[in-house]
Amino acid sequence: MAIPVTMPRQGETVESCLILKWKKKEGDKVDVHESICEVETNKAVFEVKAPEKGIILKIFFKEGDDVPVLSIIALIGQPGEDISSFMSKGISTTEIKEETENIKMKRPIAFSKEKPFVGSVVSISPRARRLAKREGVDISKISSGSGPGGRITERDVRNTLSKIPKIIPATQTIGEETFPGPVREIPVQGVREVIAENMLKSLQTTAQITLNSSANATNLLSYRKKLKVSPPETGLQEITINDMIMYITVKTLLKFKALNAYFLNDKILEFERIHLAFAVDAPQGLVVPVIRNAHLLSLKEISQEVKRSSSACLQGTIQPDELTGGTFTITNLGSLGIESFTPVLNLPQVAILGICNIQLKPVMKDNGVKFIPHLGLSLTFDHRAVDGAPAAKFLKGLSLAIANFKEII
Repeated sequence: MAIPVTMPRQGETVESCLILKWKKKEGDKVDVHESICEVETNKAVFEVKAPEKGIILKIFFKEGDDVPVLSIIALIGQPGEDISSFMSKGISTTEIKEETENIKMKRPIAFSKEKPFVGSVVSISPRARRLAKREGVDISKISSGSGPGGRITERDVRNTLSKIPKIIPATQTIGEETFPGPVREIPVQGVREVIAENMLKSLQTTAQITLNSSANATNLLSYRKKLKVSPPETGLQEITINDMIMYITVKTLLKFKALNAYFLNDKILEFERIHLAFAVDAPQGLVVPVIRNAHLLSLKEISQEVKRSSSACLQGTIQPDELTGGTFTITNLGSLGIESFTPVLNLPQVAILGICNIQLKPVMKDNGVKFIPHLGLSLTFDHRAVDGAPAAKFLKGLSLAIANFKEII
């Protein structure tokens, strides 16, 4: 009997995955637990493995398809095996996709307040809705859908798109060259689509303001120098200045809980515990893993967790549930030479701290001027939830904590 391969659910918040690459094609042999394709969630890439040994009898989705979790994506069995039970009524691949969307619509959406477009407004599948939003199609202009009960399907949206005149960039030939020349088209999908939507929503729906400051980094640099020559068996050599800043930030947040909060329009949630999110520049795009209960961890433990999570992000093995639940975010561009910048809020958090580079700053001292290394700090906060004075006091407190940082290991 043919064995179905389903799109696994990677975490409670994941509703669909994008197929990046098929490693097997129809007719290929596979062993049990052998990888047959790579898929991408909102933030991570992982492999789907064969549940049984056999032959790939059928593949229902192509690369680039956004597939609901628990959908059947392929069949594994023996050569010549009957798969009519999976292909009854002669339904096409497109209709299989739409049917899985119908199933998905009936399931509760974890951690989501979004309601499907059904009833008296517009009946439309999630895939069709996402495509219409991405391509700027007004679904109210689609008189009736081809799905059950007039439900608008992805096929209906694509048919509408095919009737819209394409805007082709003008080209000009100058001598033997064509202007503007070769161009590469990059689809906005997967992680890039999520980042684009989140950044735009953050800037459009909040009152963001950024404060810039700096902190004396002498003690940080001195301590980092000592850690570099510590015995290898202690594991302290791996602790970075970024780890120290994260540790100090967590300790400072305990005194400024207004910054460790969510703004939910009709209420503000101030958290007792600190779940620290930090930005990682991964191959698939910006990824923001979360260190749970960071306020309970030592400097060494925070350093270890940063390295573990960062490595998982870079390798594409980070789990979706490890990318949610942050109460405050840190993003570091200092290693790239950035002196100050404007971080964008990670909704629904009310604040995000940007770490900048270390520069020599002239300071009046002992009746003269001395050049002292200072670390740049950029704090963006939501003015709807936090006023300027409390935000400035947090930044001042953080600067003092960094300047007065002492050896703790």
